[in-house]
Amino acid sequence: MPARKLYFEGIRVGDELPALAKAPIDRVQLSRYAGASGDFNPVHVDEVYAKSVGMPSVYAPGMLVMGMLGQLISDWARGGQLRRYNVRFIKMVWPGDTVVCKGRVSDRHGEGGRYFVEVELWAENQRGELVMKGNSAIQLFYSLEDENRQRAGQSPIVVEVPRESLLQASAAQTSDGSEEDDERRSASMSGKKTTGSKPAAKLATAPAASQASAAAKKAKK
Repeated sequence: MPARKLYFEGIRVGDELPALAKAPIDRVQLSRYAGASGDFNPVHVDEVYAKSVGMPSVYAPGMLVMGMLGQLISDWARGGQLRRYNVRFIKMVWPGDTVVCKGRVSDRHGEGGRYFVEVELWAENQRGELVMKGNSAIQLFYSLEDENRQRAGQSPIVVEVPRESLLQASAAQTSDGSEEDDERRSASMSGKKTTGSKPAAKLATAPAASQASAAAKKAKK
């Protein structure tokens, strides 16, 4: 059976990607990843060395978790082209940790026969703690008809799609006096702190799309 393909016309802002739960990280996987990636930093494979520099044990390379998120987006966007993939490292992943990768469509727009969706990505450990955040941009055919036309050398289907985003939807809700807006006003008056997103511990630049795809393949177990 041919792989399912994703088309722009069937995607909506707010759509969630099926979560990807990976097997618990173990030291064998860390050794295999070191060999596959060529990254032999001893803090990831040598327990004695890791403890000598103040770590409780070896820990997973950030690029391994990035590869897991890359697997999530590449499995979801079948038939699409990965145009951007960035991540931010938040928290260390240790042997025994289970990584769950998640995502949600945050933007959608099209112009001149080219169609794009943007996806916000994140990974959590078994305690629900955020370990990585990221985002990606995927270019897609508008529909099966559009794909068939372009592969036959014909012009693409052109549908002008203004940018739609979660930020716009959130702004519209708060401007209408949503419960979130009321809660913030009430918290401000009482001096209470409102719940916010977890701060990023470290910002990193992701590799090119081809490298991200390779990292995703190495992360599969």
